[in-house]
Amino acid sequence: MNRIDKLFEEKKSGILSVYFTAGYPQLDDTVKVIKALESRGVDLIEIGVPFSDPMADGPVIQASGAQALSNGMSVKHLFGQLAGIRKEASVPLVLMGYLNPVMQFGFDNYCAEAEKCGIDGLIIPDLPFAEYTDSYKPVAEKHGLHIIMLITPETSEERIRLIDKYTSGFIYMVSTASVTGAKNRFGDESLAYFRRVNAMQLKNPRLIGFGISNKDTFYAACREASGAIIGSKFISLLGSEESIYKAVEKLTAAIR
Repeated sequence: MNRIDKLFEEKKSGILSVYFTAGYPQLDDTVKVIKALESRGVDLIEIGVPFSDPMADGPVIQASGAQALSNGMSVKHLFGQLAGIRKEASVPLVLMGYLNPVMQFGFDNYCAEAEKCGIDGLIIPDLPFAEYTDSYKPVAEKHGLHIIMLITPETSEERIRLIDKYTSGFIYMVSTASVTGAKNRFGDESLAYFRRVNAMQLKNPRLIGFGISNKDTFYAACREASGAIIGSKFISLLGSEESIYKAVEKLTAAIR
């Protein structure tokens, strides 16, 4: 069974997923970050593949991506780092990266390498849904990978139901129409959107991301979905704390 499916089967609420940029702060920190996050009980980890034009990312994640690229991170190097990860970690792992680097590497090759490393799913934010169903879905399924799609407050009910029908793993609910970045609380519009989607009774579980930074935002998300995704808050801590473990410790203490 795919580790993502096993997670959502065993844990129905309060799931904590954390995003970090591969190769940040240092090029060889990728595996260290994964092990530290798992040791502190993080349920799912999203490994960011840095790209020079990350359109959905806020300044914190953009800066971490730029630093990772400057450090020498690439798709090929990342797969090299992850080659033995399943000897080190059992937590579900998702690669999150934009379409351009994936296409340059070759999608079939990308999926084959991901499968070889023990990756469970892919998030490609700028992958058009029609192209996904026509060309990408069969390839990902061949390699046992879930492709997770994003929805936003502007996504129509019809499209949400199509995404729910044709994808697996979980649905990534973007909390607002803005780019990534930490928030202290969710506004009424975001909360109404969470409740509206929750009431649709979709088959896929949902995780809410963008803006999760503290107990208030984490538990607000958990009330209307299976859990939440944290990115910018953790990237900031990685850049400011004295060690990776301290950053992870401070993050989990602030959320749970």
